[in-house]
Amino acid sequence: MTFSIFEGQESNQIIFQFKANSPAVKFKLTGETDGIFMIGGDGLLYCTKALDRETRAVHHLQLAALDSQGNVVEGPVPITIEVKDINDNRPTFLQSKYEGSVRQNSRPGKPFMYVNATDLDDPNTLNGQLFYQIVIQLPLVNNVMYFQINNKTGAISLTQEGSQELDPARNSFYNLVVSVKDMGGQNENSFSHTTSVDITVRENIWKAPEQVEITENSTEPHPIKITQVQWNDPGAYYSLVNKEKLPQFPFSIDQEGNIYVTQPLDREEKESHLFYATAKDESGKLLAYPVEVHVKVVDINDNPPICPATTVFEVQENEIVGSSIGYLSASDMDEANTVNSILKYKLVDQSPKVPSDGLFLIEEYEGKVQLGKRSLRKQDNPQYNLTVEVADKDFQTLCFVQVHVIDINDQIPIFKVSDYGNMTLPEDTAIGSTILVIEATDADEPFTGSSKILYKIVEGDPEGRLEVVTDPQTNAGYVTIKQALDFEAQPVANIVFKAENPEPLVSGVSYNASSYASFRLTVTDVNEAPVFSQRIFQAKVSEDAAVGTRLGNVTARDPEGLAMRYSLSGDKRGWLKIDSVTGEIFSAAPLDRETESLYRVRVVATEIGGSALSSVADFHLALTDVNDNPPRLAKEYTGLFFCHPLSAAESLTFEVTDDDQQSLWRSQFTFALGRESLKNDWQVSKINGTHARLSTKHTRFEEGVYEIPILLSDEGKPPMQGTVSLSAGILAVVFYRMKKDEGKGNVENPQSPEAKPLRS
Repeated sequence: MTFSIFEGQESNQIIFQFKANSPAVKFKLTGETDGIFMIGGDGLLYCTKALDRETRAVHHLQLAALDSQGNVVEGPVPITIEVKDINDNRPTFLQSKYEGSVRQNSRPGKPFMYVNATDLDDPNTLNGQLFYQIVIQLPLVNNVMYFQINNKTGAISLTQEGSQELDPARNSFYNLVVSVKDMGGQNENSFSHTTSVDITVRENIWKAPEQVEITENSTEPHPIKITQVQWNDPGAYYSLVNKEKLPQFPFSIDQEGNIYVTQPLDREEKESHLFYATAKDESGKLLAYPVEVHVKVVDINDNPPICPATTVFEVQENEIVGSSIGYLSASDMDEANTVNSILKYKLVDQSPKVPSDGLFLIEEYEGKVQLGKRSLRKQDNPQYNLTVEVADKDFQTLCFVQVHVIDINDQIPIFKVSDYGNMTLPEDTAIGSTILVIEATDADEPFTGSSKILYKIVEGDPEGRLEVVTDPQTNAGYVTIKQALDFEAQPVANIVFKAENPEPLVSGVSYNASSYASFRLTVTDVNEAPVFSQRIFQAKVSEDAAVGTRLGNVTARDPEGLAMRYSLSGDKRGWLKIDSVTGEIFSAAPLDRETESLYRVRVVATEIGGSALSSVADFHLALTDVNDNPPRLAKEYTGLFFCHPLSAAESLTFEVTDDDQQSLWRSQFTFALGRESLKNDWQVSKINGTHARLSTKHTRFEEGVYEIPILLSDEGKPPMQGTVSLSAGILAVVFYRMKKDEGKGNVENPQSPEAKPLRS
C-alpha cells in the first residue's frame, strides 16, 4: 500500500488501520521507520512526529501479523509512505556577491553572466520553482534600465537601451540588487533572497575602422593588409559582406580580423568602396551589428587630357579685339580639383596666317578663345584652323578648333512689291489653301541668319486666320489660311506684312518702310448650316418620370441669323418630343430603364428660308432605376425529382434575381412558402441574398409531382413581391442492367426473366 502525507503535520496522526485474521494477535512494523512510524496492537498505523521531506522523501516499510508466539502468520506486506512537499525552505543564492563585466554596445539579450540560487523544496512543485528579478540598478540614468535578467535561468544581459547607451567614459561601474523568489514569484507567501551584483562596463573594441586610403594602380604584391577589426573576445569568426554587389569583390578578411585588398584598384573605375565586416559565434549567429569599412581610392595622374574631335566657333566679322569667341572644353578623368586634373591651354598654330599670324588668343586655364589683333573680314578668309595644346602636369594633348567668320547683319529685307492689291475669297475657302505669294530680298550672305527672311502679319488679322510660311531656299513667303474665314466677323481686312531677319541688325541699322507690304482681302458671304452649341447634349431622369416631363433643351444658331426649327431623328421608341422653336425636349411616353438604360436620339436644326440647310447633334438620355420589377427565378428549373420512397429529408437549391439595376453589394431577397398549408411538408431556408434551399420536412410523401409556390420579396423602395412555382417530382425510378451479346450491339429485353432492378 502507498500513502501520501504532507510534511510538517502534527504528531500522532493516524495513517491507516490494518486488520488481520486469527490466529494473528499483533503486528510488527519494520523498515525505514526512523523512529517516526508506529503501529498499535489494534492495527492503527500512525506517526509520532512531523515528517520532513528534505530529510527523507520516501519511507519504505514492511508490516507483518504475528501470533501470540511471535510467529508471522500474514505478510510481511510492503508499505510506502510518500512525503509530500510544503514550502518550508527559503531559496538561497550560492554567492552573497557576484562580479561580472560587459562590453559597451554588446548585443541586447545575449547573457554575459549568471546568478544562481537553490531551494531544498521539491523542484517538481511550485514550491521549488525560482523566479529571478532585478530590483535595484545603480546608477539609474533617466529612469532607464540598462540590464535585464532571465527570470528562470538567472542570465543577465543588456536591454536595447543598455546596448545603445552604456559608455564607460560616463559610468564604468553599475551595481544591481537581484532577488529570487520561490513559488514561481506568483504567491504573496513565497520566500525570497537577495544578492548583490557588481558589473564593470568595458570599452567596445568592435567598431568601424577609420577610413582607409589606397593609392590606385599599385604595383606592390597583393594581397595587402589595409586595416583590422577585432571582436571583444577571442574565438569570433569574421567575414565581409559585399554590400555593393560587385561582380569581383577586391577585399578579404582572415580570422584575426585583418582586412586585405586583393588586387590593384582603379579610381576612374570606382573612386570609393563601402562594405561590412561581421563577427559571428561558432553557430554562425551574429555577435553584434556589422561595422562599415570605407575605402577611398587615392588618385594618381594616369590619364591624359581629352578633347572633342573638333570644336567649331562662329564669329561675326565686325567683332572688336578681345571679344570672346567661345570656350574650348577639355577634360581629365583624374580626380577633380587636384593637381592631376588641372589643365593648361596653349595656342600652338593658326592656319592660314592671313592677313597675319596671332589673330587669336586662348586663356591659359579657362580655355577661352578671343580675338587677339583686329576684327576679322570674311573677304580675307572665311575659316581659320587652330591647334591648341592642353596639358596636365605629366601629359599633353593636341586639340583642334575651327573658327568660321560669318557675315554681319547690316542689310534689311526689302519687298519687291509694296502693295499686292485686292483679293476676294468666299468664307468657305479651305483651310491650308495658299492665297498669295509675297517676296523680299536681303543682300547679306545667303543662307545665314543675316539673310534668312521671316514674314509676320502685323496688322489686319487679329484672329490669326492667316499665316505666312517662308521657303528656306527662295525666301518667298506663302500666305495660307490657318483658320476659317468669317464674313459675319470680318468681311474686309487690310493686311500688312513685315519682313525681318532672325539675327539682330547691327547697331545703326533698322527696318524701314521697304520691309513692309500690304494687300486688301475681301470675304464674301456663303450660306452656312446652323451650328449647335455642343456636339452631344446629355440629360438624366428617373424611369418613372411622368409623360410630359421636361428633360432638357438643345441650342443652335445660324451664322446668317436665319430662324430655325428643331426636330428629332432616330426616336425609335417614340419616347421623346421636341419643341420645334425653343429646342426643349419632353417625354412623350412612359420610359423603361430595363428596355434601354441610355436612350440616344439625334436632334436636327434646319434653317427656315434660305437654302434650308441643316445640322445634327446627339441627345443622350440616361434613365435611373426605380424598383418596378418583382423578383423571379434566375433560370428555368426543370427535371427536378427525388427518388421514392424518401430515405431522408431532401432539398434543392435555387437562385433568384430581378430586372432592376443591381447594387454593388448584390441584391437582397427574402423567401417564403406561397401557401400556409405547405408548411407541414416543406420549408424554404435562405442561403444568401440571392440563393435559397427548398427542403422536405419528412419522408412520408406519396409518389407524384408537387407544385410548390414560393413568395419572393426584394428590399427596394417600394418593395416588390412575386410568386414563382417550383416543380419537384417524387418518383419511383427503376434501373436495368443491360447485357451485350457477343458480336451484337442489341440490349437485353427489359421484360425478360433475367432483367433485375439494380435500385428502386
